[in-house]
Amino acid sequence: MKPIALVTGATSGIGEACARRLLAAGYRVIMTGRNVARLNALRDELGPDTLPLVFDVRDREVAEMCVASLPEAWKAIDVLVNNAGLALGLDREYEGDYRDWDTMIDTNIKGLLYMTRAVVPGMVERGRGHVVNIGSVAGDAAYANGNVYCGTKAAVKSITDGLRIDVAHTPLRVTLIKPGLVETNFSNVRFHGDNERADAVYRGIEPLTGIDIADAVVYCVQAPAHVQIAEMLILATHQASGSVIVRE
Repeated sequence: MKPIALVTGATSGIGEACARRLLAAGYRVIMTGRNVARLNALRDELGPDTLPLVFDVRDREVAEMCVASLPEAWKAIDVLVNNAGLALGLDREYEGDYRDWDTMIDTNIKGLLYMTRAVVPGMVERGRGHVVNIGSVAGDAAYANGNVYCGTKAAVKSITDGLRIDVAHTPLRVTLIKPGLVETNFSNVRFHGDNERADAVYRGIEPLTGIDIADAVVYCVQAPAHVQIAEMLILATHQASGSVIVRE
């Protein structure tokens, strides 16, 4: 029987790329997200080794119910990729939008915790599993106007380290992937659909792609059982940190 991976936020960007790469690597993939049409389209394209699961990770009760009610053949999740997350706004902290703050905190931190709480006990019981959390270079140090988003990704770093400590007595592995500049719909979401402003983020540099990050995820989960890739920082060649980017 093929191993099972669950990827949150699988309807686009890094999440969709992870679903595709894990499927190609021999996994059956549970794809979660809020976009019903997109999930169903991916299922039609990628075939019967995928299972769409429609819910918002911010809704703890629904997330728990969806995981608990998985078909028997899909319950034994081997890999959890906590990818769902977003940035909203790029404002000075004292001018930020409360609604943006709530959405980032509820998705990037609480949603990740809800999924971890729903999936990891089964991994511990079965004696196998790998949790991959998608963090960010933004979690290493704040950058101008990134305040709350950077804070949520710093929290992901601490939460990931804490989980790794808490499962150290088990065969489970825990990995933090920290991407830098990745060209997805990330900036379009951050700027609330302002395409011109979003495009400017990637101007003058060749950014990473979702596939670059997905390849790293597959590398980590396919490492030998005694090898735990605890943390991986992945940057574009002309990016040195969250705030240092050299453009042509």
